[in-house]
Amino acid sequence: MNKNQSRIRRARQTRIRIALQGATRLVVSRSNAHIYAQIVAPEGDRVLASASTLEGEVRKDLKNGGNAAAAAVVGKRIAERAKALGIEQVAFDRSGYRFHGRVKALAEAAREGGLKF
Repeated sequence: MNKNQSRIRRARQTRIRIALQGATRLVVSRSNAHIYAQIVAPEGDRVLASASTLEGEVRKDLKNGGNAAAAAVVGKRIAERAKALGIEQVAFDRSGYRFHGRVKALAEAAREGGLKF
Protein backbone atom coordinates (compact mmCIF):
# COMPACT_ATOMS: atom_id res chain seq x y z
CA MET A 1 0.00 0.00 0.00
CA ASN A 2 1.51 3.33 -1.02
CA LYS A 3 1.15 6.71 0.70
CA ASN A 4 -1.79 7.89 -1.38
CA GLN A 5 -3.76 4.67 -0.85
CA SER A 6 -3.16 4.98 2.90
CA ARG A 7 -4.38 8.58 2.85
CA ILE A 8 -7.52 7.62 0.92
CA ARG A 9 -8.22 4.80 3.40
CA ARG A 10 -7.92 7.23 6.34
CA ALA A 11 -10.16 9.73 4.54
CA ARG A 12 -12.83 7.09 3.91
CA GLN A 13 -12.95 6.15 7.60
CA THR A 14 -13.27 9.80 8.62
CA ARG A 15 -16.09 10.39 6.15
CA ILE A 16 -17.99 7.35 7.39
CA ARG A 17 -17.76 8.69 10.95
CA ILE A 18 -18.89 12.17 9.89
CA ALA A 19 -21.81 10.75 7.87
CA LEU A 20 -23.05 8.92 10.97
CA GLN A 21 -23.02 12.23 12.84
CA GLY A 22 -25.01 13.93 10.08
CA ALA A 23 -22.83 17.03 10.30
CA THR A 24 -21.92 19.65 7.74
CA ARG A 25 -18.32 19.02 6.63
CA LEU A 26 -15.41 21.39 6.13
CA VAL A 27 -13.35 19.49 3.55
CA VAL A 28 -9.70 20.35 2.93
CA SER A 29 -7.77 19.35 -0.19
CA ARG A 30 -4.25 20.32 -1.04
CA SER A 31 -1.67 20.10 -3.77
CA ASN A 32 1.91 21.26 -3.78
CA ALA A 33 0.94 24.65 -5.19
CA HIS A 34 -2.55 25.33 -3.75
CA ILE A 35 -4.99 24.56 -0.95
CA TYR A 36 -8.77 24.26 -1.23
CA ALA A 37 -11.62 24.26 1.31
CA GLN A 38 -15.29 23.41 0.83
CA ILE A 39 -18.35 23.36 3.05
CA VAL A 40 -20.38 20.27 2.07
CA ALA A 41 -24.02 19.67 3.02
CA PRO A 42 -24.73 16.91 5.59
CA GLU A 43 -26.17 14.69 2.86
CA GLY A 44 -22.92 15.06 0.90
CA ASP A 45 -24.74 15.95 -2.30
CA ARG A 46 -23.83 19.63 -2.73
CA VAL A 47 -21.15 22.18 -1.96
CA LEU A 48 -22.49 25.13 0.02
CA ALA A 49 -19.37 27.32 -0.01
CA SER A 50 -15.80 27.10 -1.19
CA ALA A 51 -12.51 28.98 -1.04
CA SER A 52 -9.07 28.33 -2.47
CA THR A 53 -5.77 29.93 -3.36
CA LEU A 54 -6.85 29.88 -7.02
CA GLU A 55 -9.26 32.78 -6.48
CA GLY A 56 -8.12 36.03 -8.06
CA GLU A 57 -8.49 38.11 -4.89
CA VAL A 58 -6.36 35.66 -2.95
CA ARG A 59 -3.72 35.22 -5.66
CA LYS A 60 -2.99 38.93 -6.00
CA ASP A 61 -2.20 39.19 -2.27
CA LEU A 62 -0.10 36.02 -2.00
CA LYS A 63 3.24 35.23 -3.56
CA ASN A 64 2.91 31.48 -2.99
CA GLY A 65 -0.34 29.53 -2.70
CA GLY A 66 1.26 26.43 -1.18
CA ASN A 67 2.32 27.63 2.26
CA ALA A 68 0.79 28.05 5.72
CA ALA A 69 0.13 31.78 5.24
CA ALA A 70 -1.96 31.05 2.16
CA ALA A 71 -3.83 28.33 4.05
CA ALA A 72 -4.65 30.81 6.82
CA VAL A 73 -6.14 33.23 4.27
CA VAL A 74 -8.29 30.43 2.81
CA GLY A 75 -9.40 29.43 6.32
CA LYS A 76 -10.58 32.96 7.07
CA ARG A 77 -12.42 33.22 3.75
CA ILE A 78 -14.24 29.91 4.17
CA ALA A 79 -15.27 30.90 7.71
CA GLU A 80 -16.69 34.19 6.43
CA ARG A 81 -18.65 32.43 3.72
CA ALA A 82 -19.99 29.81 6.13
CA LYS A 83 -21.09 32.48 8.60
CA ALA A 84 -22.88 34.30 5.77
CA LEU A 85 -24.86 31.09 5.14
CA GLY A 86 -25.64 30.74 8.86
CA ILE A 87 -23.33 27.76 9.38
CA GLU A 88 -21.44 27.80 12.66
CA GLN A 89 -20.87 24.12 13.48
CA VAL A 90 -18.93 21.87 11.09
CA ALA A 91 -17.04 18.58 11.18
CA PHE A 92 -13.44 18.97 9.99
CA ASP A 93 -12.63 16.54 7.17
CA ARG A 94 -8.89 16.71 6.60
CA SER A 95 -9.06 14.14 3.76
CA GLY A 96 -6.55 11.82 5.39
CA TYR A 97 -3.82 14.47 5.61
CA ARG A 98 -1.88 14.86 8.85
CA PHE A 99 -3.06 17.71 11.08
CA HIS A 100 0.03 19.88 10.81
CA GLY A 101 1.43 22.59 8.58
CA ARG A 102 -1.02 23.95 6.02
CA VAL A 103 -3.98 21.85 7.18
CA LYS A 104 -3.51 23.03 10.76
CA ALA A 105 -3.10 26.67 9.67
CA LEU A 106 -6.36 26.51 7.70
CA ALA A 107 -8.21 24.92 10.64
CA GLU A 108 -6.95 27.48 13.16
CA ALA A 109 -7.87 30.39 10.87
CA ALA A 110 -11.37 28.94 10.37
CA ARG A 111 -11.78 28.64 14.14
CA GLU A 112 -10.66 32.25 14.59
CA GLY A 113 -13.21 33.21 11.93
CA GLY A 114 -16.00 31.77 14.08
CA LEU A 115 -16.44 28.15 12.94
CA LYS A 116 -16.75 25.49 15.62
CA PHE A 117 -15.41 21.98 14.99
